[in-house]
Amino acid sequence: MKRVLLLMTTTSYRAQAFLEAAESLELEVVIGSDREQALSFAKPSGNLTLDFSAPEISALRAAEFASAHPLDAVVAADDDGVVLAAHIARALGLRHNALEAVAAARSKRLFRDRLAAAGLPGPRYFELGLDAYPVEAAANAPYPCVLKPLSLSASRGVIRADDEASFLAAFRRIAALLERVEAPGAAERRGILVEEYLPGSEVALEGILTNGAMRTLALFDKPDPLEGPYFEETIYITPSRFPLPVREAIVEQTAAAVRALGLEHGPIHAEMRVSEQGVRMLEIAPRSIGGLCSRALRFADGVSLESLILRHALGENVSLLERESRASGVMMMPIRRGGTLRSVTGLDRALRVPGIDDIRMTIPVGQRVIPLPEGARYLGFLFAHGDRPSEVEESLRRAHAQIAIEIDSTDAGLPCGEREA
Repeated sequence: MKRVLLLMTTTSYRAQAFLEAAESLELEVVIGSDREQALSFAKPSGNLTLDFSAPEISALRAAEFASAHPLDAVVAADDDGVVLAAHIARALGLRHNALEAVAAARSKRLFRDRLAAAGLPGPRYFELGLDAYPVEAAANAPYPCVLKPLSLSASRGVIRADDEASFLAAFRRIAALLERVEAPGAAERRGILVEEYLPGSEVALEGILTNGAMRTLALFDKPDPLEGPYFEETIYITPSRFPLPVREAIVEQTAAAVRALGLEHGPIHAEMRVSEQGVRMLEIAPRSIGGLCSRALRFADGVSLESLILRHALGENVSLLERESRASGVMMMPIRRGGTLRSVTGLDRALRVPGIDDIRMTIPVGQRVIPLPEGARYLGFLFAHGDRPSEVEESLRRAHAQIAIEIDSTDAGLPCGEREA
């Protein structure tokens, strides 16, 4: 039986999906996490506690473990594990992305530098340290612009500024967030990237790399406008409704950006903007789509995205696994204001909406909810299928309209100077 090391923190959404996929493939799974896991829905064959903020040391520990329990593959479920996965794979001689390529994809500044050096189109940008004098930067910023932490993901801490006043407010808010963040690579998170705002519609590409060759697994439209001041994603729908020449340009630009970064092997999730000026890359992550969004994707014979990724990591040929022909989509339920989640009603009505497959709430009643740009979680996920993308979008919107969310904002607990989104 082949053995896979699955890297994920205890806050990961992806544990169940990956473990279910591993079970269907009859794989032995060892969970590499920041603390010992307690999984009620499935039991891994082992647990390896690792320090994600010290990848060199953790890679040595994983290698020691592998000397007694050989590992056939290392897979990172989320952003937090991609750097550690590269270190461990290198230590074990397993096929993986180079450390430098993963670091470039993880850092918003290095990402922009690599693409600019390759001659790819992109926004004007500069880095701003938290100890810098923001008033001077605000006076010289290209408005409208976007301020974003160097390494945080999922739009966390990303704020649009249209003038000097909103620039300074965004700078203070991001700085306060970074001072509170305790996560791997904390030293890298002490800076802010300021870049020219890119107008246009946002799309996402899910892909897999094999020896440098990119294969597109799905292309998602994001029909809700993402114009700021915060950038909370909601709906993803595939296949894309853009004309074929635009879709081809999206794939071409993504492949060029992948080459510029030096990524060569494993899953990627890329995001970009499409406008009259063409395709402009926003980011490329060396991992698959986040949250529970992968449940919107099904491949031949009902194969899940996680199963495809595990098979690929083990060296299997997955080129014949095509996405199902029907349209599909997911809605990440937004958090409109901060506070304590008091009740969620109407789920039964939402499930009866034609086209809706499932609803997964991910924050229990009684817990605190935090909106973007500080928050890092969604209330839940809605999933739908249909004959056409427009049908999927309509199903998701109708279902969401049936759900009533009660949040007690009297105890929002936001830090001083911050407001609810």
